[in-house]
Amino acid sequence: MITGFLNAWSNLRQRTAAFLGGECVLCRAHAADGAVCPACAATLPGTGPACPQCAAPSPAGAVCGRCLAHPPRFDAVTAAYLYAYPADALVQAFKYGGNHAAGRFLGRALAARVHERPDLVVPIPLAPGRLAERGFNQAVELARTVCHAHGYPLATHACRRVRETPSLTHMAHAERAKSIRDAFVCDANVAGKTVAVVDDVVTTGATLNELARMLKRAGAARIISWVAARTP
Repeated sequence: MITGFLNAWSNLRQRTAAFLGGECVLCRAHAADGAVCPACAATLPGTGPACPQCAAPSPAGAVCGRCLAHPPRFDAVTAAYLYAYPADALVQAFKYGGNHAAGRFLGRALAARVHERPDLVVPIPLAPGRLAERGFNQAVELARTVCHAHGYPLATHACRRVRETPSLTHMAHAERAKSIRDAFVCDANVAGKTVAVVDDVVTTGATLNELARMLKRAGAARIISWVAARTP
């Protein structure tokens, strides 16, 4: 009961901040949108020249060596920022601190970067236990903001995570790929469609690659991904 009250109070404070303006998540100065002040927004690290397939920094925007040597199942990634300070602090405030104003800021930044219209927008699903623990799926909230901005079709239940996996944060690429194998199923009709997969951060791309594998097995023609931040 106390936890429910505290969550409701936190949500009310965040909605009030978004309406009236509040403190910048990064420096505590005034922020009209309740998330990031103009000075801090100017310091957020853009992606610069990047691989068009995985969004890793790449000179002249050429396809990177990893994608050439081991082509991923997804076809393109667009990131709003690099996952470096202070963008990483903004993502963490949203993902782990439940700061939805920060999430909306990231979603709007991502919406400004995407241009290809997909047939479906699919957020990376969380396992039920992780969703219950966190209280929301950050990928769903990001996708909701992007879809609202462009009128794209959001399909929150197109895919399911059917297996709990340990945190992938400190795993190497091969370990991540093995851990996430067969963790998703696709329930939607995606045959011949372009599907945009949304997540907060892409690091090695193992999670995205596995979901793309399942979507293409279900008949999807093209998989693009939109992420708030890309680990350099």
